[in-house]
Amino acid sequence: MTLLDVFVSTLNISLPVFAMVFIGIGLKRLGWIDQSFVNTASRLVFRGTLPVMLFLSLIHTDIAQTLNPWMLLYFGLATLASFILSWGYAALRVKRHRRGVYVQGAFRGNCGVVGLALADGMYGDVGLSLGSLLLSVVILSYNILSVVVLAAYQLDEHGERRAIDWKSILRHILTNPLILAVVAALPLAALGIQLPAWLETSGDYFASLTLPLALICIGATISTRALKNSYRTAVSASLAKMVVIPLLATLGAMAAGFRGPELGVLFLYFASPTAAAAFVMAKAMGGDETLTANIIALTTLMASISVTLGVFILRINGLI
Repeated sequence: MTLLDVFVSTLNISLPVFAMVFIGIGLKRLGWIDQSFVNTASRLVFRGTLPVMLFLSLIHTDIAQTLNPWMLLYFGLATLASFILSWGYAALRVKRHRRGVYVQGAFRGNCGVVGLALADGMYGDVGLSLGSLLLSVVILSYNILSVVVLAAYQLDEHGERRAIDWKSILRHILTNPLILAVVAALPLAALGIQLPAWLETSGDYFASLTLPLALICIGATISTRALKNSYRTAVSASLAKMVVIPLLATLGAMAAGFRGPELGVLFLYFASPTAAAAFVMAKAMGGDETLTANIIALTTLMASISVTLGVFILRINGLI
C-alpha cells in the first residue's frame, strides 16, 4: 500500500467516530437535543446498552486466545506511571486548588466509548474483545486513582482536608455495570455457553445503540463557552493527555514487545480524550468543574487529529 492508501484507510477508521462527536455538537446547537436528553441517554448507555455490548462481545471470545495477562498488567502499570508523572508535574507547576482536576484530566481517558469505538473500527470483533477485557482494568484504575487525587485536594466547609471514603469507592466499583457485565460474561465464554438466537439478536439490536448514542452525547456536552474561557492549565493538561502520555506509553508498549492488535488497542486507549465522567467526579468532589470541562472539550477536539496521526505512523511502520 502507498502512503496515501494507508492515510485514507486510517481516516476511514477515525473519522466515523469523531464525525458522530461533531454531529452531537451540531444537534445541540440546532436545539434538536437538549441537556435532559443527554443526561437520559448517557444513563441508558452506561447502565444498559454498553454493558450489553461488552457482554455480547465477550461471550463470543476465545478467552484462551484473547486474554493476555501481560497486556492487562502493562496497561495498569502504565496508567499508574502516567498518574504519578502527572501528579509530580502538577505539584511543581499547577496551583494547589487545581492539581486534582489537572491530574485527572491528564491521565483519565474515555476508553469505554471513544477507545472502544476506535478499537471496533480498526479490528472489528478482535478489537472489541481486547478492548472489553481491558476495560476491567480501566474501570478499576481510573476510578480509584481519580478519587485519590481529587480527595487529596478536597476541602470541607471548614477549609480542612476531607478523609477518603474507601467504602463508597469500593461500593461504586463493585456495582459498576461495566464490571458486572465483564464478570458475568467470562464464565459463559470459558464454558462455551451460547445464548438462544432470539435473545442474542435482541441484545445485538439494543447494544447497537451504544456507540452512536454515546458519541453524540459526548459532542453535545462540549461547551464552546468553556473553550472560550480556556487557559494555560487546561492546555497543559490536554497536551499531556493527547501527546505526552500516549507517546510514552506506546513507546513503552513497543519496548515490551507488543505488536499488532494488542499494540493498536493499547495506543487507542492511551490516546483517548479525557473521559466525560471526569466532569461528574470533579463536580461531586468539589473540584474545578470549569477547568475539567475545558480539558474534556480540548482533548476531544484534539483527538480527531492526534489519534489519526498516531494510527497512521504506527501503520506505515507495520507495527499495528
